[in-house]
Amino acid sequence: MYGSNSSISSLLGAYHMAEMSMRYSNFIPRAYNLAKSLGFQPGRIMPSRAFCSDESQGYPIILIAKHFSTFPFNHGLVGGIVATDRHAPHAHHGKDLVIIQASHVGYDPVNEQFGVYRRLQTHDACETSNCGKISAALEWYLHEYEFASQNIFLTKIDNKIKVSIDNYLLHSERDEGLILNLEKIVQVNEQGKSIPELSKSTTKIFSAAPALVAHFDTSQLKDGQSIAIGKQLHPELFYFKRTISNHHEGRDHLEMNLINVMPYIVTSQWPALTAAQANTQVEFDRTFRTIIQEPTYKDKNILFISGLNVDISPREGQVFPLTKFIPWAAYVQDKNGHQQTWEQEEIYSKLVEQSIENPDQVDLETAIGIMESEKEIQLPF
Repeated sequence: MYGSNSSISSLLGAYHMAEMSMRYSNFIPRAYNLAKSLGFQPGRIMPSRAFCSDESQGYPIILIAKHFSTFPFNHGLVGGIVATDRHAPHAHHGKDLVIIQASHVGYDPVNEQFGVYRRLQTHDACETSNCGKISAALEWYLHEYEFASQNIFLTKIDNKIKVSIDNYLLHSERDEGLILNLEKIVQVNEQGKSIPELSKSTTKIFSAAPALVAHFDTSQLKDGQSIAIGKQLHPELFYFKRTISNHHEGRDHLEMNLINVMPYIVTSQWPALTAAQANTQVEFDRTFRTIIQEPTYKDKNILFISGLNVDISPREGQVFPLTKFIPWAAYVQDKNGHQQTWEQEEIYSKLVEQSIENPDQVDLETAIGIMESEKEIQLPF
């Protein structure tokens, strides 16, 4: 889980995007060749994927099956959460084990918008949310932020900047909602108390904190004129309270992963992208620790790669999305117990060092044809 505001922004900022992305058709053969370079035995590698259940994740799964010569084990829950209780079953399927975890986000290249994906199977090939689980988790927080950003006003009175705040936002004792860090928004007295200068029926007016005023160009603000704080309601100025079930890997697990970083998500240019990024980061940290502690993973070769799947909406005539992968980190363990963690630049470098050619890959059409031509086996019912 994330800590202070500074550590949150630092970790999010550490995830490089454009320069680290690669097409999935290049990523998977590189991941396979990387596993071979680590001593994994061809034909004996058991891959596993921890993806969302969305159909847009099908193309990456097909590529895994093609290059690893077997359909991958399913390690994933909706939203890209790792089902860690499946570690033991996965371990029983081989000695050389690869796990690929990824949250995902849709991308519309025409409108340059993240968080949506064109569903060709719908009547009008419309765009819907992607990842739907992430979008649903964000909806309440985005609504709370929108209300706050439009109900906090800066007003110039007698050439001084005042802050008008809706009474709802001043009820910090609420069980749920956007809670203001009021001492960063309004001036406080020597006792650290914020005392309103004027109370109205639905709002209270305070003198603005100097740090808040510094974010605005108020030179053009006329006396008596007000402007909503809008996007200047920065993540340092608030946090969220929300009643969330803490059932391990349950319905609200993804939301629990995101709540501490939610102020940065709702204020970002692309909330769905930032949320998927943050979830990937949290899930890698959590999952790698469970792998280390899993008894059945002892004496196994393991390559665990975590990253972000970007589902580029298909156009008419395209069957699959042009999915890209952006690695975040990796954990490597050999059968003798040696362990190492690779940060983003290191795992990216190790991947691009590998060839995108894979002589061991399976021709899926040929493999299916062979199975169809085999003599039928009658079951003894």
